[in-house]
Amino acid sequence: MNPLNLWHSALNMPKHDEQWHHDDMADELAEYYEAEGLLGTWSELSDVAYTYTRVRWSGHSTITFPFSRLKFLTGVVYMIPKYSLRWYFFRTLGKRVNFNLLISEVRNPRKLEKLAAIAAKYQIDPTLFKTEAEKMLRYWILLK
Repeated sequence: MNPLNLWHSALNMPKHDEQWHHDDMADELAEYYEAEGLLGTWSELSDVAYTYTRVRWSGHSTITFPFSRLKFLTGVVYMIPKYSLRWYFFRTLGKRVNFNLLISEVRNPRKLEKLAAIAAKYQIDPTLFKTEAEKMLRYWILLK
């Protein structure tokens, strides 16, 4: 099996229909084209690579990667640690608010509106979830 598919299976994000993934790719490409600076562009490229590999993992083959193979590999180099760290952050945060809770999320934890949506999804008190996330973020400096 493809190592990236194994990685996506470990992250355990939901699979969606092709239209959902098509829209997600369009959103990520728009953010890529708006990115500024080397690090910002590389981060957004990793998001495009993540979206594309998730499309493939979900079983869709009509959506293609919009850039060269070199850009794909460059995006993957940033993608794996970035998304793995986010996943681990939310897994740890879930354990802090409820020891039996297994959260599988890869969203940016520094965006408060995303924290509220995750809290609602997992039926967690949003104030407690945000407070615990903010405490953890003081020490998780690589999550930008």
